[in-house]
Amino acid sequence: MKGIRPQIILFGDSITQQSFSPSGWGSALADNFSRKADILNRGYGGYNTRWALFLLHHIFPLLGLANPPVAATIFFGANDAALLGRNSERQHVPIEEYKENLRKIVLHLKRCSPTMLVVLISPPPIDEQGRMEYAQSVYGEKAMKLPERTNETTGEYANQCVSLAEELGIPSINLWSKMQENEGWQRKYLSDGLHLTSEGNAVVHKEVVQVFNQAGLSAPSMPNDFPHHSEIDPNNPEKAFTIQCT
Repeated sequence: MKGIRPQIILFGDSITQQSFSPSGWGSALADNFSRKADILNRGYGGYNTRWALFLLHHIFPLLGLANPPVAATIFFGANDAALLGRNSERQHVPIEEYKENLRKIVLHLKRCSPTMLVVLISPPPIDEQGRMEYAQSVYGEKAMKLPERTNETTGEYANQCVSLAEELGIPSINLWSKMQENEGWQRKYLSDGLHLTSEGNAVVHKEVVQVFNQAGLSAPSMPNDFPHHSEIDPNNPEKAFTIQCT
C-alpha cells in the first residue's frame, strides 16, 4: 500500500544516539528523507557490540515484521576499543570478539531482509589530549591520569570493521581514516576527543548519503508518501488520494 514510508534504522552507540541533535548527522538524514522514509534512531550511549547483541531481536525481529527496514547503519567500536586497566575498561571488548559481534549483527539483519542495505561505520579517531582535557574539565583533580582510549588502538578496531565489510560484501565507511585526512581534525571534528562536533557530524552525513546513493537509495528519486499539495484538486480532493492509494 502506498503511503507507508520505508524505514531506515541507525543502530549504534552514543554517536548515533546524539545524531538527532540540531546539527546531527541523523537529523540531517531525516531532513533529506522527509516524506520519503522514516529515519529511526536506535543509538544507545555507552553500548559496545557485546551489549548490542541483546537488542537485536527487539529492534530487528525476525518474525512479524511486515515491512522490514530498507537500510540500516551499524556504528559501533568507540566503546569496544576502551582500554583494559583504564577508566572505561568495563566497556572493552577484545578486537576479535568485536569483529565477530559485528558479523552476528549483519547476518541477523540480512536474515530479517536479504535486500536490506547494511552499512558498517567504523569508530571515529580519538584525540587523546582532548579526552584528557574533557575529563579534567568535568572531574578536576579526580580526572583520569591516562586516556581511556588511544587513537592507535581505535584504528585497529576500525580496520576490523572495514575488513569485515569487505568479507561480507557490504559497504562501509572508514570514519577513522576519513577524518584524519584533514589537518586539525582533533578539534575540528571532535568535541571532547571522541564525540562529534557539527562539522564531524557533517562528515558522517556526507559519507552515509554517498553510500546510500551508490546503493540506489537516493532520497530525490524516492516517491513522496502522499500526493504533493499541487496534485490535489480542491474541488475533487479524493481523486488524488484514490490514485495514490490504489
